[in-house]
Amino acid sequence: MPSPRSADHSAAQPPHPPRDTVDALISQTRRLRGGVAAVRRDTTGGIDRADDPQQRWQRALCDLAVHQLDDLGRHLDQLREGLPADPPPPPGSAHAPSAAASAPDAGPRERGSLLSRVGSAEWNLLTDAVTWSDELFQIFGRAPEDGGLTLDELPSWVFSEDQPILTALVTDCLVDGKPIDGEFRVVRPDGVVRTVHMSGEPVLDEDGGTASMWAVLRDVSELRRSERAVREARDSVRRRRDIARTERRVAVELQEAVLPVWRGAPPPSRGATATLDLAAHYFPSSSSAQIGGDWYDALHLPDGRTLLSVGDLTGHGVAATSGVATLLGAVRGMAVAGLEPGALMGCLNQLLDTSARPALGSAVCGRYDPATRAFLWAQAAHPAPLLFRGGTGRALQPPDGVLLGATPGARYAQAGERLEPGDLLVLHTGGLRPFSTHPDTNTATETGGDTGAERLLGLAPRFATARSAQECVRAVVEAFDDERREDDACVLIARVAP
Repeated sequence: MPSPRSADHSAAQPPHPPRDTVDALISQTRRLRGGVAAVRRDTTGGIDRADDPQQRWQRALCDLAVHQLDDLGRHLDQLREGLPADPPPPPGSAHAPSAAASAPDAGPRERGSLLSRVGSAEWNLLTDAVTWSDELFQIFGRAPEDGGLTLDELPSWVFSEDQPILTALVTDCLVDGKPIDGEFRVVRPDGVVRTVHMSGEPVLDEDGGTASMWAVLRDVSELRRSERAVREARDSVRRRRDIARTERRVAVELQEAVLPVWRGAPPPSRGATATLDLAAHYFPSSSSAQIGGDWYDALHLPDGRTLLSVGDLTGHGVAATSGVATLLGAVRGMAVAGLEPGALMGCLNQLLDTSARPALGSAVCGRYDPATRAFLWAQAAHPAPLLFRGGTGRALQPPDGVLLGATPGARYAQAGERLEPGDLLVLHTGGLRPFSTHPDTNTATETGGDTGAERLLGLAPRFATARSAQECVRAVVEAFDDERREDDACVLIARVAP
């Protein structure tokens, strides 16, 4: 029976940028980053550290460009990791335009926005003068008339957790004469928290001592926020994947504990005048990581008769397999108590209708009497059993029966069939019909071929030459196991001893 998740998959997926375009952007970014690094080396080569501020500003802009390109490269790498592989272009198609041709140039607004997030500062140790650029006042939310913060005042604006970082940067620069590079968070007077990246260097006097500290401060709050969002999204996907794996493992273990583990026939009943050779197989869905609610069962009853049943509950995962466990327990208990298939179906319908977690289900339930070789059965909106005799097969005429859990108080009719030695009964669920996936929309649709029942009937010649129910199951597996199915499926085969 189709599950609710297969009802509608027609929504178009958002388009992805072509992988070759992203690759070209990554290559172009790396080349540009190398070129900027070379310009910086040319700018710093042979220049004394105490040279004019214009040259220091040029070096700072190079550092800023390197940082920006490194950030862009990381984002492009993350984008590429999440892209599907591009299909090969059709014969005769034109190549996609290059990244250089398709990437728009940054306009004045974008360039201005970038520069407004970058400011410079210089702290003179000899005169205690502090020089801040206008952009730095904007980053800190401080009025220019209040003047720039001194190195003693700056830590009071910094998060207490980040103050050791700032102290280490200032010490490295002023005491050890090292270039500095680090990040810390500041709290502006309006309460807004900004993440600031500071890179700088000492300005040396003629004797080689530190005369001042010069630095470029960049507001990277939005960048770090987007990186954090990407990281949290990746962690969320990983957690959901881990939960799905755990749920699948629990569902598989529960299903294995519920479904019969026998191969061939269960232990025969005492006093039986004819026996059934039984075998079954469970086909998992090929398009879902979740276990479905398909089930099969065979049970020898105290009076010598045998209960045969297959069915399907809506849903997937632990909820579906736990529902199957409850349903199978009820079926076995009512069958042992002597209820006939029609009455048993009515009780199952009431059970699903009044359950704390309502579900819908389809099922076939039959009782075989070896003394008379009579098969009495009922069904609830489920494919009818198939009877194979003399090298041909047919579907049994189904009695009236509605979907389990859909109609309170529903009644289920019964039908009878007298079997003969060598007859073969095949009970199956509705998921055997293969599905195909549309290459453009990734939508699963039914193939135009025969239904599962029709294809099973086509195996009649192979069933006629099989020597056991297990050989018949192998024939079904060979015919169906390598196909793509949207839902799980079960097959239960019962062969009357010749």
